[in-house]
Amino acid sequence: MSDISNQPARAGSLTPEMIEFASRMYDAARKGDVATFEQALPAGLPPNLTNDKGDTLLMLAAYHGHADLVKVLIQHGADPNRLNDRGQSPLAGAVFKKEDAVIQGLLDGGADPEYGQPSAAECITMFKQEDIWKLKFDVAPGKGQAGKTRETDGKE
Repeated sequence: MSDISNQPARAGSLTPEMIEFASRMYDAARKGDVATFEQALPAGLPPNLTNDKGDTLLMLAAYHGHADLVKVLIQHGADPNRLNDRGQSPLAGAVFKKEDAVIQGLLDGGADPEYGQPSAAECITMFKQEDIWKLKFDVAPGKGQAGKTRETDGKE
């Protein structure tokens, strides 16, 4: 059985009200509105809600530097290794933006520094942050796990 929250909506299946609600959730993620998500997630908001560019709520919160919201989203099941349509991970985005608290929150939540294109591990080299993150990336609990899980479809 597939998880409906991870399935794309069919064209024409979303009402204007649904689109407006989703837009408000994406804006709340960009703004780091923890209170909104502390109510919406337990009420059934899909933690991996994804916009038309493939950006999840977690990606938007991470990219905009909201470490507290990153933690809340992960605690409610947001996938820290979900790539957007360009193959970018939330972790790589946080490295690009030099959001240290977000990077640590994503690592603690199982983000794989080797996943995505470019990977966060490649980004720390590109953006000269190896001295800060290389050792932590080397021992990250999620290191090497994202691709492995996807390749085996969750079957080890």
